[in-house]
Amino acid sequence: MIQVQAEACGSSHNARMTSRSTSKPAAPRRAKVAPAQAIAAPEAPAQASASPSSQPVDIDQATPLLAGLSPSQFMRKHWQKKPLLIRQAIAGVQSPIDRASLFDLAAKEDVESRLIVQTTSQKPSAKANAEAGWKLEHGPVNRRSLPPLKQGGWTLLVQGLDLHVPAAHDLLQRFRFVPEARLDDLMISYATDGGGVGPHYDSYDVFLLQVHGTRRWRIGRLKDDRLQSGVPLKILSHFEAEEEHVLEPGDMLYLPPRWAHDGIAQGECMTCSIGFRVPDATELAKEVLVRWIEGMEDAPKRRLYQDPKQPAVKHTGLIPSDLQSFTTDAIERLLKDREGMQSALGEILTEPKPRVWFESGDVLPDGVGVRLDPRTRMLYDDERIFANGESWRAAGKDAKHLRALADHRALSAKAMGQVSDDVRELLNQWSEDGWLHPAP
Repeated sequence: MIQVQAEACGSSHNARMTSRSTSKPAAPRRAKVAPAQAIAAPEAPAQASASPSSQPVDIDQATPLLAGLSPSQFMRKHWQKKPLLIRQAIAGVQSPIDRASLFDLAAKEDVESRLIVQTTSQKPSAKANAEAGWKLEHGPVNRRSLPPLKQGGWTLLVQGLDLHVPAAHDLLQRFRFVPEARLDDLMISYATDGGGVGPHYDSYDVFLLQVHGTRRWRIGRLKDDRLQSGVPLKILSHFEAEEEHVLEPGDMLYLPPRWAHDGIAQGECMTCSIGFRVPDATELAKEVLVRWIEGMEDAPKRRLYQDPKQPAVKHTGLIPSDLQSFTTDAIERLLKDREGMQSALGEILTEPKPRVWFESGDVLPDGVGVRLDPRTRMLYDDERIFANGESWRAAGKDAKHLRALADHRALSAKAMGQVSDDVRELLNQWSEDGWLHPAP
């Protein structure tokens, strides 16, 4: 019988891969289950049966989402290469959340939000940007802290909207032609007339989808990355726009990393930002090594340094060459363990978002399918399944079913009827932990 075997690589720690979020470090390895008094998400997760998450993206099919290109064509021609303006990418789009609900969400402890207020009205010119004063307040942002709606020049940002609002989660699924390991979150920006965050650049790819009102975007290649001093935001000192576009509801703009841009609301508007995780080589290597080494602490065999031929020395402060060689050999042996390295990477990539809690559930009833909770991160490689910072070995039909769950974020009742007892037991545990839920 094929086994699904738990494989923890390391002990609890707070490392996480670099993302566009600026919040606190991530939660411990074991995904948190909310106590009874914990703050719950404002809405129940959407049903998988009606969600795009259960429908695979046809990567060779032309789509209005990408201006008539197929996902394959878009990735070849534009991804990390050049911008793309997409008129009516999603015709008839509705904001995934209304203004009042967004304001309520921004006031919650488990939601990352920021309030940005300009002390002078912004006009689409470099001079006005340089002269504008800025105030930044990190959430929770109480409704009473928000400026009047009639006051221009302020912006409310809510990060990770897909973790709290089913419609935002469903919207994010449209972009799953990019590897899940790179997909970060959906952020929404609410702005009054003239609101924005100043000319800036991002280190990650981003899709800017207009969902309410209009916003004027000026974009250009980054020629000077120096920032203004004395302001709480990363605003470019010298921004030169090459193109200018006004986006209406349904329009979308794709920007590769390090393309400077400045978006200014024309009247009240809402913009959804679909962003992607960007690993920094040094930080990622450090996190993988830390996770990897923690998993070696319980290794049954220990190699201890021995020096039976060590002679007496006159210079006691000199490090023995044999000890240096022993250290070099230990590191080389470690780096040859690619399996351990890949396991650590998968666990890091699936660490839950900061401030994420899972509500405890029950054992799965018979005859139902399952859908992953929007907060669950799930990936796999050739030998393992990763979910919420943990890993399991899987092969054969077990691996096939679990990989399908990772790819589509759902399994049908028919597929659940075909899984092994080991997989059923694992998914029951995930259901009790709140990582997944029953679905028709």
